[in-house]
Amino acid sequence: MSAYYLGIDVGSASVRAGVFDARGRCVAQAACEIAQYRPRPGFVEQSSDNIWSQCVVAVRAAVSQAGISSEAVRAIGFDATCSLVALGEKGTPVSVSPDNDDDHNIVMWMDHRAIEEADEIAGTQHPALDYIGGQVSPELELPKLLWLHRHRPDQFERAALFLDLADFMVARAIGDLDGTHEPERSVCTQVCKWLYLAHEGRWPEDLLERLGLDELMSRPAMQGEIRAPGSKAGTLSREAAEAMGLSPQTVVATGLIDAHAGALGMLGEDPEGSLAVIAGTSACHIAFSHEPCFVPGVWGPYWGAVLPDGWINEGGQSAVGALIDHVIADSGAVEALMSEAETAGVSHFELLNRRLDALEEDSRDELTRHLHLLDYHHGNRSPLADASLKGMVSGLDLGNDIDALALRYLATLQAVSLGTRHIVETLNAHGHDIKRLRLCGGALKNARWLQELSDATELVIELPEERETVLLGSAMLAATACGDHAGLREAAAAMSATARTIHPDVTRQAFFEAKYRVYRQMHADQLRYRELMEARAE
Repeated sequence: MSAYYLGIDVGSASVRAGVFDARGRCVAQAACEIAQYRPRPGFVEQSSDNIWSQCVVAVRAAVSQAGISSEAVRAIGFDATCSLVALGEKGTPVSVSPDNDDDHNIVMWMDHRAIEEADEIAGTQHPALDYIGGQVSPELELPKLLWLHRHRPDQFERAALFLDLADFMVARAIGDLDGTHEPERSVCTQVCKWLYLAHEGRWPEDLLERLGLDELMSRPAMQGEIRAPGSKAGTLSREAAEAMGLSPQTVVATGLIDAHAGALGMLGEDPEGSLAVIAGTSACHIAFSHEPCFVPGVWGPYWGAVLPDGWINEGGQSAVGALIDHVIADSGAVEALMSEAETAGVSHFELLNRRLDALEEDSRDELTRHLHLLDYHHGNRSPLADASLKGMVSGLDLGNDIDALALRYLATLQAVSLGTRHIVETLNAHGHDIKRLRLCGGALKNARWLQELSDATELVIELPEERETVLLGSAMLAATACGDHAGLREAAAAMSATARTIHPDVTRQAFFEAKYRVYRQMHADQLRYRELMEARAE
């Protein structure tokens, strides 16, 4: 009987399940939407029960679509966003919400309620912060835990267990939430989001004590064995197996954060020297190295977070696909755009790209020569590591038709591409040697975005043969956990391949050199505006 592996990806808006064969080919997949709750500005919450129930539906649909028996699924791998799950003693949800709804028990990665706590942790200048770029993002778990401790001490005390979402999914699948012992956790989640020092095998307990979070070390809340991604966590519990329609002998792998699963899914045989770019709602940039690289404003170096024998640095942009969608939705031409796209039978992105092609035929210069956008609408995750920064636009006119929207859309594509260039430049200045981009996510569907990214960074882009690389990465976890591959490097080499490459247009080099200088100057100008307003207030 042929072997199949199930990759399950819990994203921001949906949970997806993909069935993969031994070559890494996706033979079926299904997706179910999951809920988000926004009780206050900057607060974004989810429900672990909602996510699990939708996961079960997606798994059943994918396996049914694949037309395989339940016994053919050898193993399951999970990945998820780096969101914080609060649970009671028996695995029941505990509210993290100001509205006290226990169903809302997840602080999402994008939740920015803990900006002040993140700044306070950064202000300690503790040596452990050297392993997260010297800065602390509100998207990490320690600031969120500190916020709960201070603002919702009642719920903080009620929670017997705090887990990263990927670890929750694994624990729920193998039945490890009944309170009899502490669930296992992934090196990936703990080292990347909890400040666990994997290279030394310890927590920075003096920092936790300084923050008043040391009590977590004596509670199950942060206890449990920390295991390498792709190791065997257990097998499906009878309850989970029955719900999913799978065998209780199905192996469950220790999980990964979603972006890291995407990086694993497109590693190939030569991870060092490449930058894995996972571009979706946000973007994550993962660089591999044999030796630790300390990069200001870029998370890491993390030991063993993807591969058990190497380091990674992790950059990111907090709003990429979300920003592109926002710019389009914010335009007065959006209804006309959607109507025209529907009539033409194409996506609104494709229609905008066509309009840009037509405008370029009539222009003797770059369309955005005097139209510039700074993509910090949701702050800057790296390398500036400043969640307080805002977006900016220079060069607006009164145009409000589809062509005017197309130009703003192009300026947005270029801005997010220049954000990646800033990250690459910073990585290379501190020990990396990035020669190529390996890309997955929503950007793969947009040829214009891909070319702008290649031109802006002056790097070749390699596109994977299997486009569902996040799901594939989780399937690689599964294939390794059940023993069908000796390790994740072997699984990556056997189950992934490059389909095609995109080369930068050298004739645009001077344009993007100038564009990048403007991009960096806009940030400097924003800081100057703040200084002027603060001086006025004094």
